Amino acid sequence: MQLLSKHTDEELMVAVKNGAIEKAAILFDRYHVRIFNYLSRLALNKEVGEDLTQNVFLRMLKYKHTYKEQARFQSWIYQMARNVFADHYQSMKKTMRSQTPIESLAELLPEHDDARQVEMENRLHLSLQKLNEEQRELLVLTRFQQMKYEEVADIMETTVANIKIKVHRAIHKLREIYFETEAYE
Repeated sequence: MQLLSKHTDEELMVAVKNGAIEKAAILFDRYHVRIFNYLSRLALNKEVGEDLTQNVFLRMLKYKHTYKEQARFQSWIYQMARNVFADHYQSMKKTMRSQTPIESLAELLPEHDDARQVEMENRLHLSLQKLNEEQRELLVLTRFQQMKYEEVADIMETTVANIKIKVHRAIHKLREIYFETEAYE
């Protein structure tokens, strides 16, 4: 198993595509936490994030034939995660409430001893929730997942310049919402 872990993501996915399904476990080990964090932040719910993460890896196996060998695996799996989230969002659109209780947001935050820090993070996540879907996704990918603009552009099938502009606008909007929220407290 240790020898297999030295392969690149792309080599492993090509092997999975060619029938070596057992190598998908290595890709799962490498990506499931990142995909879970991404989807949990988008959905603002850990349980939904867990379910959607499982769906991503099931789809990875189901649609392994669509992987192009020259493509970056990370971009391909995140595009799949976006699609899984979009499908979930569309199916839940009618039943979703406009506001998620702050208790749900608190579950997404790491535990801190400093109450002021927790309060600031709660306000940040509440502000993040008030962004539109695209802005929230851009910030989750670039800030929380720490992806490069080039990778995000691949995932969202647009240009790097467009991503930079949209991220700048999303940060500006988040800042506005954050300080509005702070002013009301």
